[in-house]
Amino acid sequence: MVAIPETLPQRMFLLAYDTRKQRPALRGEHLGFVLRAAALTELYLDGRLGEEDGKPVPGTPGPDPYGVVAQIGASRPRPWPHWVRKDARRMVRTVRDELESGGWIRLRPRRVLGLFPVTAVEVRDPRVLKALSGSVSSALRGRPAAHVNSLDAAAVALAAAGEVRTVVPRAENRRYRARIAALTARSGPAAPGLRKAIRQQRAVMASATG
Repeated sequence: MVAIPETLPQRMFLLAYDTRKQRPALRGEHLGFVLRAAALTELYLDGRLGEEDGKPVPGTPGPDPYGVVAQIGASRPRPWPHWVRKDARRMVRTVRDELESGGWIRLRPRRVLGLFPVTAVEVRDPRVLKALSGSVSSALRGRPAAHVNSLDAAAVALAAAGEVRTVVPRAENRRYRARIAALTARSGPAAPGLRKAIRQQRAVMASATG
């Protein structure tokens, strides 16, 4: 059996990987939003975050690998989309580096057009992607929603909210709307916060260019 990463942010990074183009299908802050929402979701499912008046609050003490609970505890109450957006680009680098140090991916510096430096991401074992995709596909299309593993349910909810088309293509987002809603309800408020954060960012960009 192929081992897969244990944390939800690491899983979402790999699920967002485009095997054809050999790079993450999401770029920049968009990917960061998904990873931040994954961290928030994992903390919420573990009880380390709660919710009051539609805003996250620290819950039971425990590991805080990305410092998210500490950020929330040190701040005035803010809605979920704020914490999805917070430090999004830094989150991409952090999760990417975790996956590299864990041996899941290989990073290769290269230059686009011979000029612009970029870092290519290469998945070391394609079987990991296949195993992750299989678990999430089963969560979306298979067993009853109540019996789906909590991290797989959350991965579907985050992929749908975050428009991770490598996991939930547009057509399947519509086809499995009720199923996605049931899995999202199990996964907590960070996935709806992710959807709202993306819409807010687009609205800001549209007003800036309008």
